[in-house]
Amino acid sequence: MLTETLKRLFNRDLNRLKSEIEAYQNEANLWRIDCTIANSAGNLCLHLIGNLNTYIGATLGGTDYIRNRELEFSLKDIPKEELIKIIEATISVVNEALDRVSNEQMDGEYPILVFEEKTSTEFLLVHLTTHLTYHLGQINYHRRLLDRA
Repeated sequence: MLTETLKRLFNRDLNRLKSEIEAYQNEANLWRIDCTIANSAGNLCLHLIGNLNTYIGATLGGTDYIRNRELEFSLKDIPKEELIKIIEATISVVNEALDRVSNEQMDGEYPILVFEEKTSTEFLLVHLTTHLTYHLGQINYHRRLLDRA
């Protein structure tokens, strides 16, 4: 079933996100930008957490999460341990929400308009996995470029 595949992918990549954040040797480098690198790893992490808590947690899981997308890119210097805790909380939220998604919901229309046209829940969830991996790759590259002693 697609739901189990999605859970495995989200768990794998959210745990990789956690590992990437943990791998920063200098915590201040989580928030570095340089030349054409406009988004720090910390801000990309906050963006991913906001995205998943909005589109999976709140919309499908019924949590009371309220997104402030602007803060995802403007907050700075959140401690590494706090980022790790919110990643771990998001893993739980995603798993619990996906456990509640029925086959009918998966095939049906996603409850809110995200793109220019309505999509199925299945399409949006697959999109969210690719969005996560896209930014995860950016964070990995950011760490390898900018987390130097």
